[in-house]
Amino acid sequence: MRIPTVSDRYSAVEVQENYDSGCWSTETFGALLDRQAGRRGEATFVTDGTQSLTYRELRDRSAQLAVGLRDRGVSPGDRVAVQLPNWAEFVLVAAALARLGAIMVPIMPIYRRDEVGYVLDDAEVSAVVTPASFKGFDHLAMFRDLARDRPSLHTLLVVRADVQPAEPAVTLDAVTADVDPAEALASLGTPVTADDPFVIVYTSGTTARPKGCVHTFNTYAAGARMLNEAFAVTASDVGFSPSPITHTTGLVTGVLMPLLAGGATHVMAEWEPCRGLEEIARHRCSLSVTATTFLQMALSAFDPAEHDASSLRVWVCAGAPIPGSVVERARALLPSAKILSLYGRSENLTTTACTVDDDPERSLTSDGASLPHAAVRVVDETGAELPTGEEGDIAYRGPNHMLGYLGLPRETAELYTPDGFSRSGDLGRSDADGYVRVTGRTKDIVIRGGMNISVREVEDLLAEHPAVGAAAVVGMPDARLGERVCCYVVPADPADPPSLESLRRYLHERGVAVQKTPERVETVTELPTTATGKIQKHLLRKDIARKLEQVPAT
Repeated sequence: MRIPTVSDRYSAVEVQENYDSGCWSTETFGALLDRQAGRRGEATFVTDGTQSLTYRELRDRSAQLAVGLRDRGVSPGDRVAVQLPNWAEFVLVAAALARLGAIMVPIMPIYRRDEVGYVLDDAEVSAVVTPASFKGFDHLAMFRDLARDRPSLHTLLVVRADVQPAEPAVTLDAVTADVDPAEALASLGTPVTADDPFVIVYTSGTTARPKGCVHTFNTYAAGARMLNEAFAVTASDVGFSPSPITHTTGLVTGVLMPLLAGGATHVMAEWEPCRGLEEIARHRCSLSVTATTFLQMALSAFDPAEHDASSLRVWVCAGAPIPGSVVERARALLPSAKILSLYGRSENLTTTACTVDDDPERSLTSDGASLPHAAVRVVDETGAELPTGEEGDIAYRGPNHMLGYLGLPRETAELYTPDGFSRSGDLGRSDADGYVRVTGRTKDIVIRGGMNISVREVEDLLAEHPAVGAAAVVGMPDARLGERVCCYVVPADPADPPSLESLRRYLHERGVAVQKTPERVETVTELPTTATGKIQKHLLRKDIARKLEQVPAT
């Protein structure tokens, strides 16, 4: 499989501009870690409530792990899937893979056999890092089953296992080489540059299957550098990261931003708002970047008599516009924190953002503006820029854009306008000052708590259900999560329509994450269609919104 290179995306002039601006650097992940460990060796870098790692421990242990992985056959350019919760070990593994020059393929912990198997095949994964189990699910058993049909998948590295598993599984501690860290670092050398592939992060998918976005360390670090500037991040900041660390948001904001700044990060594996507030106070967290729903839940749980959030100076909401009422409530309960908005995508990390220097009202009226060294336009179907205030496709150009979709050169090429802006498929308008408001989307997805859910993926599976004659999945409004999944079903037998519980069970048995399964079913005799047979989903969205308004949620 050919993996995209820097020259596939960036011209020689653009590459030089990215270096000259400081967005890109010759410093690799390993060199950055070495530099920070030399300066801040005994300072804590990451905590997760159970374990912690100082900068020096992270440098030394990641080098020893990299040697162990190399001895088990992991080589530069190999793809290694990492499906871990927000544990300190994720950072350790990420650093070790970067040392080796292996390409990390993060997978969200909620994904199950169907989604995981697809990523393993699409990325041609040769090794996996997984928890033995998490939140009652046996991840190791799933990967053992998947490995049986994939002879090229030669190693299952298990984190936090109670007992030593049988081959091809092995614990992280067992793989970590018992060698002097300095010797390990010397033997590893520098197998890759900052312009080589660093990570392949998969989109949530707007068609039946997600796409793998190939990023270098420079494209990822550029996004982190830009956000550090936007939020005025320094070495004194402690990040709070309940967002999945195997997703773009968690990886950039929970790992790279604090690492570049020389600060610290506290990651939280299982979100619970009261406990989250307690951990913010305990670790004196000052910055958080999450889906909007995290802030909403934290505010609902906040009790001034019990919780101390005075350390917070910035909370950034992404994934959905921030309701004005949420901002006002946050200002009252968290007076020390600025509430900012951000809009991004896996292809280019951050598209627009509000900064600490912006008028606070900007977060109420927009999703921010492009950051320095990047540009955003609202374009029509031909790629031409639209006048201020007109709705169109939000398009981006800048130093943090991916090299391309893995194995999909045609789909990659289709992203770009004639002058090199990458279309997002999200609709929006810009004002005279360049601030953008996301207004909708051309993509057929549901955004549930900041998570993009491909409706076609769910619809394709439901089409195989014997009790379903036809089905259409749309997003229904939800005050807490933004949207939830609603399914309109034409029963195969009108006298025996499928129940919500049976459809959820059916999808879950086929490996679909529970968050993607319908949370409401509407039984209908037919689906509204155009003359060409295309389902008119806008009518279904209006219908479910009207029904929800008539019957308030309990």
